Amino acid sequence: MMQDTVENMSSRPHSLRVWFTAARPHTLSAGVVPVLVGGALAQSLGAFSPGLFALTLAGSVLVQVGANLTDEFADHGATASAHKFPAPHKVIARGLLSQSQVRHGALAVFMLATFIGSFLVWRTGWELLALCLASLAAAYFYSAGPRPLGDIALGEPLVFVMMGPVMVGGTLLVQLGGWQAGPLASAMWFSLPVGALVTAILVGNNLRDEDEDRKNGRRTLVTVLGAGLMLGGYYFLLALAFAVPALSLVWGWSGPTLLLPWLTLPLAVGAGRLVGTRGRRDVQHRGLKATSGLHAVFGLLLAAGLLLDT
Repeated sequence: MMQDTVENMSSRPHSLRVWFTAARPHTLSAGVVPVLVGGALAQSLGAFSPGLFALTLAGSVLVQVGANLTDEFADHGATASAHKFPAPHKVIARGLLSQSQVRHGALAVFMLATFIGSFLVWRTGWELLALCLASLAAAYFYSAGPRPLGDIALGEPLVFVMMGPVMVGGTLLVQLGGWQAGPLASAMWFSLPVGALVTAILVGNNLRDEDEDRKNGRRTLVTVLGAGLMLGGYYFLLALAFAVPALSLVWGWSGPTLLLPWLTLPLAVGAGRLVGTRGRRDVQHRGLKATSGLHAVFGLLLAAGLLLDT
């Protein structure tokens, strides 16, 4: 069986469609939404550059793709890979790409992201260099290395910080051309919903994989704290996302357009019901995809609300 798989990998054409699947397009909102929110904040300050925005967006998406490819080859190399949930993006297990090809693909993507980041650092300053290096390191060491961070219960806090405050703040930093405390403080506030919802995606994933992760000795906050507590954490993250625009209005920091993300409340309720279904991995998987969709639509409406509030 293994020999047949190897032969299939060597003879099957490696089309762009396969690489597109390996990139996990359903996750790419994690790289797009923070840049949209940061760009909207820059526009509200009159400091928006379309060219720099496009480069930041490309670099962010490339880092996300690189992280996905790294997770693919690192996860397949684990001894427990044969028992993983049979997701469509498992291109190595399905014989569509070899482990080496995916590893080299990840390296190529990270190199391109580094090239873009180097130009943006040259335009912006050393503060952005620190953020770029941290982003690349987090993207790689989340799944790879001697002790992957996602396997030692650091995945959720790492994702919250990197995919929320770091990416939203980094986007605004590029647009401003350097450090400005006031605008960046606003970026930290409006990054909270972004970080909360992308972390909710990870929590939903780990709730789905709880039994599998316990069996294989993988430590996530779900296996450490228990599914019941972390399901509560999932609901808290959703509540935090909706609280930020509401509090911004109540405290007089913004106008009513910031309530546009509240249009996604039915999506949040539906996602929460699916994720909270215990013992049905197929249903929880649908909840995971619903949470990803919630993150994307909420982020788009948040960015639109910020633009309309100017």
